[in-house]
Amino acid sequence: MRLEIHSAVNFLVQLLRLHHNSLSESQLEMFKGSLSELLSHRYRYHWFPDRPHRGSAYRCLRINGSMDPVIAEAGDAVGLPGSYLHRLFPSELTMWIDPAEVSYRIGENGSICVLYEDARSEPTAIVTLPHEPELLMERVGNKALPVRPIQHGMHVPHQTVQQKYDLSTYASS
Repeated sequence: MRLEIHSAVNFLVQLLRLHHNSLSESQLEMFKGSLSELLSHRYRYHWFPDRPHRGSAYRCLRINGSMDPVIAEAGDAVGLPGSYLHRLFPSELTMWIDPAEVSYRIGENGSICVLYEDARSEPTAIVTLPHEPELLMERVGNKALPVRPIQHGMHVPHQTVQQKYDLSTYASS
């Protein structure tokens, strides 16, 4: 569960970092810690590695016409109101945090992209490493991105979020 949450939270923080320079690194780090702690606590009794789709709706984070209450709570806890965060994230974002896989979709009709996949369930995995936050996604839309091998037989895409797509395209009005 720790790797899945870590990957999801790093991705959300990277979206904020790349699109909105008005947030300081310390604010981003406090938000990251708050959201990680909240998700760990929330998923504690809703995590079923042997049946990963069980509880998936409960673990889904959703930003659309309204802000996801878990993200808003994490922001409120560190002085970043949910209404403020809602304006910073893409207007439509769905993230599924499941055992062995984290995926997301930007836009209601966007492609579902895999952010993290456990190497034990597939031959390759997409992993977010804490010391390399730019290594986040396998693909955007229908465009496959090149991957480079890393230790333990896992693969990580080697391209930054900024290089993959222009976040301003997805900004809220």
